[in-house]
Amino acid sequence: MQFSEFDLDAKVLAAIDKMGFETATSIQQLAIPEALIGRDILASAPTGTGKTAAFLIPAIQYLLDFPRRDPGFARVLIMAPTRELAYQVHEQCQLLAAHTHLRIGVVTGGINYGSHKEIFEKNNDILIATPGRLMEYLETENFHAENVELLILDEADRMLDLGFKKEMLRICDEAKNRRQCFLFSATLEGDSVELFAERILNDPALLEAESSRKEKAKIHQWVHLADDYKHKLAMLTHLLQNDEEVQKAIVFVKTRERLEQLVGELYANDIKTTWLRGEMPQDKRMAAMASFHSGRTRILIATDVAARGIDVPDITHVINFDMPRTADVYVHRIGRTGRAGKKGTAISLVEAHDAAILAKVERYTEQSLKRRVIKGIEPKHKEAKLPKKKKDPVKIKAKKKLKAKQKKKK
Repeated sequence: MQFSEFDLDAKVLAAIDKMGFETATSIQQLAIPEALIGRDILASAPTGTGKTAAFLIPAIQYLLDFPRRDPGFARVLIMAPTRELAYQVHEQCQLLAAHTHLRIGVVTGGINYGSHKEIFEKNNDILIATPGRLMEYLETENFHAENVELLILDEADRMLDLGFKKEMLRICDEAKNRRQCFLFSATLEGDSVELFAERILNDPALLEAESSRKEKAKIHQWVHLADDYKHKLAMLTHLLQNDEEVQKAIVFVKTRERLEQLVGELYANDIKTTWLRGEMPQDKRMAAMASFHSGRTRILIATDVAARGIDVPDITHVINFDMPRTADVYVHRIGRTGRAGKKGTAISLVEAHDAAILAKVERYTEQSLKRRVIKGIEPKHKEAKLPKKKKDPVKIKAKKKLKAKQKKKK
């Protein structure tokens, strides 16, 4: 479906064309028409399916259809779980609104409070913010949400996971005059998102867009079995130094301590990296992403705090140096590659203690990941097998009783 088939302003279409978007993705085809007719939206869309444009395009169109009458605070408020994601949404919003008069601001933690003063003093049409910092401005009455007409919660599941439920509900209550609300989530599984949606949405359009088989096939996934940490490090070093296909890669680790250790060891092997982790000053975060984005550094080491906040179109590889704690995080990680129609590769380095999470990942993604070896660095041990679950004697006894009763009835 072409974007010209939507009832969009010529200024928006010109921006879309300049960005190189040709046909709408599945989530865009589902969400844009519903949003344009004024419905609330509850949408599930996997990473890399174009969901940001799916809510930004109708938001910008709304502001063009209904111009501001009185001065005031933001009319469109977009909440994002992390600073990285907030800045990426801001960047895409600026591109889509390039031919309009709309003012766009971004407010996150890690930035000097004085830097945000101008955003609140001038008429602002669209505000992108993280919950924690916005709550501070609400508490000090530097920001008022009664002007918000369209409230958008991006990656709501992630915000709930991070413990922002109270803040999100407060912001929803403050934006009581809103006409529409969009809630986008990577998954609608579990009670938390559904229950939260019931509280804030009014008769929403329920939209679920899954990556097509064609899209999934763009990410090639496989596993290298590892004997121990030293073996994993040897394989990672080999991949980064000798595999010519690794042009730009994100290497995921599980903790900040592991990140610091790995960065030091790669540096000792003459592998230049940059890194991203939690509780990092914003200027350093932005410098790290700028270095990676521009290609000055081709390897980024990251903890899971950045798993959903990185949107770089030319990442060729995602390498799980440490396996994630849950299968859905695995999906979010590998979604950093294979973007914008390009092919990508996801490699997992798996130790014996990772057998359980590997099995969960394969069940969750409904595919068996290929096992590969690197010549000269083959594992010495066979793949660890999950121990069989012990049969519960109480359940066995209950089943026998049930069978015995059934026989008597016959």
